[in-house]
Amino acid sequence: MKLGVYNAILHDRPLPDALEVIAGLGLTGIEINTGGFLPAVHVPGMDDILTSDAARDDYLGQFEGTGVSIAGLNCNGNPLHPKPEIGQKHAEDVRRSIRLAERLGQTRVVTMSGLPGGEPGATVTNWIVNAWNSAALDVLDHQWEIAVAFWREMDRFAADHGVKAALELHPQNLVFNTADVHRLIEETGATHVGVELDASHLFWQQMDPVAVVRELGPLVFHAAAKDVRVNPDAARLYGVLDNRFRRLRPDEERTNLGGDEWANAWPADAAWDFVVLGRGHDTAYWAEYLRALHDVDPDMIVNIEHEDVSLGRVEGLEVAAGVLLDAARSIGVLSGTP
Repeated sequence: MKLGVYNAILHDRPLPDALEVIAGLGLTGIEINTGGFLPAVHVPGMDDILTSDAARDDYLGQFEGTGVSIAGLNCNGNPLHPKPEIGQKHAEDVRRSIRLAERLGQTRVVTMSGLPGGEPGATVTNWIVNAWNSAALDVLDHQWEIAVAFWREMDRFAADHGVKAALELHPQNLVFNTADVHRLIEETGATHVGVELDASHLFWQQMDPVAVVRELGPLVFHAAAKDVRVNPDAARLYGVLDNRFRRLRPDEERTNLGGDEWANAWPADAAWDFVVLGRGHDTAYWAEYLRALHDVDPDMIVNIEHEDVSLGRVEGLEVAAGVLLDAARSIGVLSGTP
């Protein structure tokens, strides 16, 4: 098993400095963002790498002697968004990331299933949370028709390049739980589409990531280590679907999600928060999580994703790495460079 870091939290510094941070944590992998919601900060010459062996070799040379190697690519976005400036762009980013993975000797690209609009001609997405009425099932039928066609084609594209697409089970996507995964694979016949198991999004839905790993088995291609803390006082009032987000003004720092869409401000007293490993679930839990992943694939790559706003970039990674390394050592699953 190989442990690393998803690089988005280190986008504030150049790649060599990010590699130095990761090596200092005792980790051996870096999952590199290559488009979608976030820019490819650490692959500035992507187009050259795709066409030039010299550019590719120069890029890979930056990792030599660092003790850290590439541990998958990440292109999270919404390739099914009804606005072409978002959906078509993110879809092309996924294709380009798959081609880049092949060029770099990688076999995993993390992304999301995406979410279409609710009807033909829609311009906004529509996430059906609870399909208790027939109209909601009509929306889902429409969305699944779009998703199946897209992922059937993407599966063939990935297979042609020797790469597997690992979908993060992220709410506000069509595929966000085990039933959705099975449905997508059954309806597409996919062999190169599966799951990136990010425990955090399962925790707040009251799912058990260990049980999900064991249910999906070989459909789990890749994994992330990110924790969630449910805040009981807020949760008992607002539930885990707490929707008290605030629109950020143009003069505030905010993240563009494509086109004219932006991430919103999180509720100050949210029902749940992303937290550093150990603040939601203890080391013993993370050991069982790693054990389940190891049982699926002894060479599984697990990368820390740090989004705990109460801790600094490196500070949070230090805490998370300590918990994850302790968990891995406790069950004897730690291996070398990915």
